[in-house]
Amino acid sequence: MNVLVLSSSPRRNGNSALMAQAAADGAREAGHRVEFAYLSDHVQGLLRDCRTCRAVDGACTIGDGYERLLLDQVVPADGLIIATPLYWYGMSGALKTFFDRMFCYTSGSATDGDGVAAGLMGKRVAVTIACEESYRGATLGVIAQFQELTRYLHQELVGVAVGIGNSRGEVAADPARPLEHAADLGRRLFDARITDYRIDTPRSNRVWAAPDPERVGTP
Repeated sequence: MNVLVLSSSPRRNGNSALMAQAAADGAREAGHRVEFAYLSDHVQGLLRDCRTCRAVDGACTIGDGYERLLLDQVVPADGLIIATPLYWYGMSGALKTFFDRMFCYTSGSATDGDGVAAGLMGKRVAVTIACEESYRGATLGVIAQFQELTRYLHQELVGVAVGIGNSRGEVAADPARPLEHAADLGRRLFDARITDYRIDTPRSNRVWAAPDPERVGTP
Protein backbone atom coordinates (compact mmCIF):
# COMPACT_ATOMS: atom_id res chain seq x y z
CA MET A 1 0.00 0.00 0.00
CA ASN A 2 1.05 3.62 -0.51
CA VAL A 3 1.57 5.63 2.69
CA LEU A 4 2.20 9.35 2.86
CA VAL A 5 3.68 10.85 6.03
CA LEU A 6 2.82 14.52 6.55
CA SER A 7 5.18 16.18 9.03
CA SER A 8 3.77 19.56 10.00
CA SER A 9 6.44 20.89 12.35
CA PRO A 10 8.84 23.53 11.00
CA ARG A 11 11.63 21.69 12.85
CA ARG A 12 12.99 18.74 10.89
CA ASN A 13 14.82 17.10 13.79
CA GLY A 14 12.46 17.84 16.63
CA ASN A 15 10.14 15.63 18.65
CA SER A 16 7.29 15.72 16.15
CA ALA A 17 9.62 14.72 13.32
CA LEU A 18 10.95 11.83 15.41
CA MET A 19 7.40 10.59 15.96
CA ALA A 20 6.71 10.87 12.24
CA GLN A 21 9.87 8.97 11.33
CA ALA A 22 9.07 6.20 13.80
CA ALA A 23 5.61 5.75 12.27
CA ALA A 24 7.15 5.78 8.78
CA ASP A 25 9.67 3.10 9.83
CA GLY A 26 6.83 0.94 11.12
CA ALA A 27 4.95 1.25 7.85
CA ARG A 28 8.07 0.29 5.90
CA GLU A 29 8.60 -2.73 8.16
CA ALA A 30 5.11 -3.85 7.22
CA GLY A 31 6.09 -3.74 3.55
CA HIS A 32 4.32 -0.55 2.52
CA ARG A 33 5.69 2.11 0.18
CA VAL A 34 6.28 5.29 2.20
CA GLU A 35 6.72 8.88 1.06
CA PHE A 36 7.62 11.67 3.48
CA ALA A 37 6.51 15.29 3.05
CA TYR A 38 7.28 18.35 5.18
CA LEU A 39 4.39 20.79 4.99
CA SER A 40 6.81 23.72 5.26
CA ASP A 41 8.07 22.78 1.77
CA HIS A 42 4.60 22.98 0.24
CA VAL A 43 2.28 25.24 2.23
CA GLN A 44 3.10 28.93 2.43
CA GLY A 45 -0.18 30.71 1.67
CA LEU A 46 -3.26 30.89 3.87
CA LEU A 47 -6.77 30.16 2.63
CA ARG A 48 -8.28 33.22 0.97
CA ASP A 49 -11.74 34.09 -0.35
CA CYS A 50 -12.24 31.69 -3.25
CA ARG A 51 -14.93 33.95 -4.74
CA THR A 52 -12.32 36.61 -5.43
CA CYS A 53 -9.21 34.45 -5.63
CA ARG A 54 -10.04 31.72 -8.14
CA ALA A 55 -8.90 31.86 -11.75
CA VAL A 56 -11.56 31.97 -14.46
CA ASP A 57 -11.25 28.20 -14.98
CA GLY A 58 -11.82 27.54 -11.26
CA ALA A 59 -8.15 26.89 -10.42
CA CYS A 60 -6.65 28.04 -7.14
CA THR A 61 -4.25 30.96 -7.63
CA ILE A 62 -2.25 30.64 -4.40
CA GLY A 63 1.17 30.07 -5.91
CA ASP A 64 2.90 27.57 -3.63
CA GLY A 65 3.32 23.81 -3.72
CA TYR A 66 0.03 22.89 -2.06
CA GLU A 67 -1.74 21.78 -5.23
CA ARG A 68 0.98 19.36 -6.26
CA LEU A 69 1.18 17.96 -2.71
CA LEU A 70 -2.57 17.40 -2.59
CA LEU A 71 -3.10 16.01 -6.08
CA ASP A 72 0.16 14.11 -6.61
CA GLN A 73 0.78 12.72 -3.13
CA VAL A 74 -2.21 12.99 -0.78
CA VAL A 75 -4.98 11.88 -3.14
CA PRO A 76 -3.14 8.78 -4.50
CA ALA A 77 -2.11 7.59 -1.02
CA ASP A 78 -3.91 4.64 0.56
CA GLY A 79 -2.97 5.75 4.06
CA LEU A 80 -1.84 8.92 5.80
CA ILE A 81 0.36 9.38 8.85
CA ILE A 82 -0.10 12.90 10.15
CA ALA A 83 2.42 14.30 12.63
CA THR A 84 1.95 17.55 14.52
CA PRO A 85 3.37 19.32 17.55
CA LEU A 86 0.77 20.61 19.99
CA TYR A 87 0.40 24.35 19.39
CA TRP A 88 -1.90 26.20 21.79
CA TYR A 89 -3.75 22.94 22.46
CA GLY A 90 -4.40 22.37 18.78
CA MET A 91 -2.64 21.25 15.62
CA SER A 92 0.16 23.29 14.07
CA GLY A 93 -0.76 26.30 11.94
CA ALA A 94 0.68 24.67 8.81
CA LEU A 95 -1.49 21.58 9.30
CA LYS A 96 -4.61 23.66 9.94
CA THR A 97 -3.91 25.56 6.71
CA PHE A 98 -3.44 22.23 4.90
CA PHE A 99 -6.97 21.22 5.89
CA ASP A 100 -8.45 24.70 5.34
CA ARG A 101 -7.21 24.78 1.77
CA MET A 102 -8.82 21.47 0.87
CA PHE A 103 -11.94 23.58 0.38
CA CYS A 104 -10.34 25.18 -2.69
CA TYR A 105 -10.12 21.77 -4.36
CA THR A 106 -13.27 19.99 -3.16
CA SER A 107 -15.99 22.64 -3.50
CA GLY A 108 -18.45 22.80 -6.37
CA SER A 109 -16.60 25.72 -7.95
CA ALA A 110 -13.27 23.85 -8.10
CA THR A 111 -11.91 22.47 -11.37
CA ASP A 112 -12.49 18.84 -10.30
CA GLY A 113 -14.06 19.14 -6.89
CA ASP A 114 -15.97 15.85 -7.02
CA GLY A 115 -12.93 13.91 -8.21
CA VAL A 116 -10.63 15.29 -5.52
CA ALA A 117 -13.24 14.71 -2.81
CA ALA A 118 -13.62 11.10 -3.95
CA GLY A 119 -9.85 10.67 -3.88
CA LEU A 120 -9.64 11.85 -0.28
CA MET A 121 -12.16 9.32 0.99
CA GLY A 122 -11.50 5.79 2.20
CA LYS A 123 -7.99 6.36 3.55
CA ARG A 124 -6.55 4.91 6.74
CA VAL A 125 -5.14 7.64 9.00
CA ALA A 126 -2.77 7.54 11.97
CA VAL A 127 -1.85 10.63 13.99
CA THR A 128 1.19 11.40 16.11
CA ILE A 129 1.32 14.35 18.50
CA ALA A 130 4.36 15.73 20.32
CA CYS A 131 3.77 17.98 23.33
CA GLU A 132 5.47 18.90 26.60
CA GLU A 133 2.48 18.33 28.92
CA SER A 134 1.63 14.93 30.32
CA TYR A 135 -1.80 16.26 31.35
CA ARG A 136 -4.20 14.08 29.36
CA GLY A 137 -6.58 16.94 28.67
CA ALA A 138 -3.92 18.85 26.73
CA THR A 139 -4.38 16.76 23.59
CA LEU A 140 -8.09 15.94 23.87
CA GLY A 141 -9.18 18.89 21.75
CA VAL A 142 -6.92 18.15 18.82
CA ILE A 143 -7.69 14.42 18.99
CA ALA A 144 -11.40 15.25 18.82
CA GLN A 145 -10.69 17.47 15.80
CA PHE A 146 -8.95 14.62 14.00
CA GLN A 147 -11.88 12.35 14.81
CA GLU A 148 -14.26 14.81 13.19
CA LEU A 149 -11.99 15.53 10.20
CA THR A 150 -11.65 11.84 9.39
CA ARG A 151 -15.38 11.29 9.90
CA TYR A 152 -16.18 14.16 7.53
CA LEU A 153 -13.76 12.84 4.91
CA HIS A 154 -15.02 9.23 5.21
CA GLN A 155 -11.62 8.10 6.45
CA GLU A 156 -10.77 5.70 9.27
CA LEU A 157 -8.73 6.98 12.20
CA VAL A 158 -6.59 3.99 13.19
CA GLY A 159 -5.03 5.52 16.30
CA VAL A 160 -3.16 8.38 17.95
CA ALA A 161 0.32 8.26 19.52
CA VAL A 162 1.25 11.04 21.94
CA GLY A 163 4.85 11.68 22.93
CA ILE A 164 5.92 13.96 25.80
CA GLY A 165 9.02 16.08 25.48
CA ASN A 166 10.27 19.65 25.20
CA SER A 167 13.96 19.73 24.32
CA ARG A 168 14.78 18.58 20.81
CA GLY A 169 14.69 14.78 20.67
CA GLU A 170 13.55 14.44 24.27
CA VAL A 171 10.47 12.46 23.26
CA ALA A 172 12.76 9.43 22.99
CA ALA A 173 13.15 9.54 26.80
CA ASP A 174 9.39 9.37 27.44
CA PRO A 175 8.94 6.21 29.58
CA ALA A 176 5.62 5.54 27.83
CA ARG A 177 7.69 4.69 24.73
CA PRO A 178 5.74 6.81 22.24
CA LEU A 179 8.22 6.12 19.43
CA GLU A 180 7.41 2.42 19.73
CA HIS A 181 3.70 3.26 19.76
CA ALA A 182 4.11 5.40 16.64
CA ALA A 183 6.01 2.61 14.89
CA ASP A 184 3.27 0.15 15.82
CA LEU A 185 0.64 2.48 14.36
CA GLY A 186 2.61 2.56 11.13
CA ARG A 187 2.91 -1.21 11.04
CA ARG A 188 -0.81 -1.75 11.70
CA LEU A 189 -2.10 1.10 9.56
CA PHE A 190 -4.01 -1.26 7.28
CA ASP A 191 -4.52 -4.10 9.74
CA ALA A 192 -5.95 -2.45 12.85
CA ARG A 193 -9.60 -3.21 13.39
CA ILE A 194 -11.77 -0.11 13.56
CA THR A 195 -15.16 -0.36 15.26
CA ASP A 196 -17.66 2.50 15.49
CA TYR A 197 -20.98 1.04 16.56
CA ARG A 198 -24.45 2.54 16.44
CA ILE A 199 -27.41 1.14 18.36
CA ASP A 200 -28.60 -0.72 15.25
CA THR A 201 -25.18 -2.00 14.12
CA PRO A 202 -25.17 -5.79 13.59
CA ARG A 203 -22.38 -7.31 15.66
CA SER A 204 -21.38 -10.53 17.36
CA ASN A 205 -20.50 -10.95 21.01
CA ARG A 206 -16.78 -10.99 20.18
CA VAL A 207 -14.55 -8.03 19.39
CA TRP A 208 -11.72 -10.27 18.17
CA ALA A 209 -11.79 -13.52 16.25
CA ALA A 210 -12.64 -16.69 18.13
CA PRO A 211 -9.53 -18.12 19.81
CA ASP A 212 -7.72 -21.02 18.22
CA PRO A 213 -8.75 -24.13 20.24
CA GLU A 214 -5.24 -25.54 19.89
CA ARG A 215 -3.78 -22.47 21.59
CA VAL A 216 -6.25 -22.21 24.46
CA GLY A 217 -4.32 -22.58 27.68
CA THR A 218 -0.99 -21.97 26.00
CA PRO A 219 1.07 -19.53 28.11
